[in-house]
Amino acid sequence: MEITEFSMELFSLAGKVAIVAGGNTGIGRAFSLALAKSGANILVPSLIDDDGTTQKIIEETGSSYVFMEVDLTEEGVPQAVVEHCVEVFGSVDVLVNCAEMFLSADVLNFDRKKWDQMIQLNLTAAFEMSHEAAKVMIAQKSGKIINLCSLFSYLGSQSSPANAAAKHGLAGLTKAYCDELAPYNIQVNGIAPGYVMTEPLMERAEDSQRILEHVPAGRWGESADLMGALVFLASPASNFVNGHLLPVDGGYLVR
Repeated sequence: MEITEFSMELFSLAGKVAIVAGGNTGIGRAFSLALAKSGANILVPSLIDDDGTTQKIIEETGSSYVFMEVDLTEEGVPQAVVEHCVEVFGSVDVLVNCAEMFLSADVLNFDRKKWDQMIQLNLTAAFEMSHEAAKVMIAQKSGKIINLCSLFSYLGSQSSPANAAAKHGLAGLTKAYCDELAPYNIQVNGIAPGYVMTEPLMERAEDSQRILEHVPAGRWGESADLMGALVFLASPASNFVNGHLLPVDGGYLVR
């Protein structure tokens, strides 16, 4: 592409289809809305059904919204999700893996049960969703896979070894799938949010102050801070960006 051919239309997702795993709560809901505002139709598989808020804000953009109440850790569910998306919308152009859970305990009380629950949803389900979506994307010779990584893709995670393991694993999956899928015009990247505003953490004044002192931007992140990064990675504007983890952390990692 010549520089004179550059257009803001490269950021458009008009007519595209996105699966946003866990896309009806928290950061996932912001991701669904960002893609819908850019023109994509949205399918959300999640174990949690919301009160209809996500559907309302998506359909107000003019995009279509389909919800599947499913457990992504159950055998065969990722395949069923991708097949249903193709049946309803005809394709899968974007997959966003942001279904996750967080469990914490001190080191002696973080047992195998907690470990298995987090790894199955936060890492294994993302792998299986990517595996199934890749089948469609390889056939159509295009696609975007975006994984919700974390600062803990780089750091340890006190009180939750499974969180650090899963997020490091997602970083590795991102790079491995980039290497294999790039020849098919499929880009695989990750977003690594910093500390995004959550009431439980902010209520702990000591933790809140410690975190803010480590963030050059001097404030908490918000879900809205991640939306532009997601649209960029989902759009044709990022067609030569591959295997990259994009921190959106207010500078946390540099301090």
